[in-house]
Amino acid sequence: MTQPAAPAVGTHPNPADLLRGLEAVLPGLRDLYKDLHAHPELSFHEVRTAGIVAQHLRASGWEVTEGLGGTGDLPGTGVVGVLRGGLNGAAAGPVILVRADMDALPVAEETGLPYASTVTATDRDGTDVPVMHACGHDVHVTCLLGVADLLAANRAAWGGTVVAVFQPAEEVGGAPKMIEDGFLDRFPRPEICLGQHVAPAPAGLVGTRPGPVMSACDTIRVKVFGRGGHGSMPESTVDPVVIAAAIVMRLQTIVTREIAASQQVVVTVGSLRAGTRANVIPDEAELGITVRTASPTTRTRVLAAIERIVNAEAVASGAERMPEITTEDELPLLVNDPAATEVVLAAFRGLLGPGSVFVLPSPLTGSEDFGNFGTALGAPTVFWHFGGLDLADFTEADIQSLLENGIPATLPTNHSPKFAPAVDPTLEFGVRLMIAAAGAWLAGTSAGE
Repeated sequence: MTQPAAPAVGTHPNPADLLRGLEAVLPGLRDLYKDLHAHPELSFHEVRTAGIVAQHLRASGWEVTEGLGGTGDLPGTGVVGVLRGGLNGAAAGPVILVRADMDALPVAEETGLPYASTVTATDRDGTDVPVMHACGHDVHVTCLLGVADLLAANRAAWGGTVVAVFQPAEEVGGAPKMIEDGFLDRFPRPEICLGQHVAPAPAGLVGTRPGPVMSACDTIRVKVFGRGGHGSMPESTVDPVVIAAAIVMRLQTIVTREIAASQQVVVTVGSLRAGTRANVIPDEAELGITVRTASPTTRTRVLAAIERIVNAEAVASGAERMPEITTEDELPLLVNDPAATEVVLAAFRGLLGPGSVFVLPSPLTGSEDFGNFGTALGAPTVFWHFGGLDLADFTEADIQSLLENGIPATLPTNHSPKFAPAVDPTLEFGVRLMIAAAGAWLAGTSAGE
């Protein structure tokens, strides 16, 4: 991996120079965010969102490429914008990558917002589902388009090249699809990859850490096979519902009895489907499992334990056919480059003051596919999380408790049907953070603060 040298003090733009005009663009960003929130699209179906992004970038003067990251069955919806700074010529300065994800989730919104989603769509299993921006990707898109507006408007203040990536299907690993679509050869190769994510914390706080920052994720589909029959005569059947229930309970012992408490592991069964009638024992049951791990060694052990438990429970129940175990999606461990992370943290402290910038004590159990870009490009990655809730709703004691104990169970988190980032000041905050981070790498003529 090539380690970029951060521009020397006195040779990068002052963030204030890159933020000129922010107040003028904020009203449009607010309207854009509400529109995106009201019109969410599932992974690999972000056609409307991609069109809005491409139109917005072109209007700001960016070179735009559309249609990246298709799956074979579906056309690509990824959008990439390229903009060269006007300081000392278009080629002066480094190349940086900044990224936002665009997809929404199959969740029925319960926020009560006037711009809440009422959208439904068909998922990849052919099921009609409600759709909601329950993870905040609409915030990410809006913030990055705000950054794109300001970089274009203030091109004379910076040198270098910015590659803005609007990625489909982060929830199911869309980054590799963009890379497979020739990303490495079609666009300038960046020296640093920057990304951010809104979090259920007060707007004004931002956190990250060097090294592992988000867990690896494996999505596993397990199908167990029994022998169906009448619900009144279970003794004549092999009940797959019982097998599935035993698997669910036994899987919980992986974290409590097989992996040391010092290791960060989550094993969650998020779906269990079997049968259609109360008085009919079905032939099959299906489980959907998500696994989060913070080291390759632990991941290998957990996946092996899942396979062992699933097969053993089937044998113990007298199943006549062994289960099918399929890995559907894999997201790698997201690792922040230590030296590059210190550069970004310093930029945030200069922007916000040290009291609003936090180094996370351990990797988050959530997962991201953003690290695929840095790995494929051989470039360092820095990814951070910023608060998206109204600071006025938190006391100082609330904030201190959140920092010490994590997000309380009473607070709607990402993927909750009640997750609702505050429009203000979240959008402005996200724009400022990405501008500050980008400015720490772009060439300029003045020392940033």
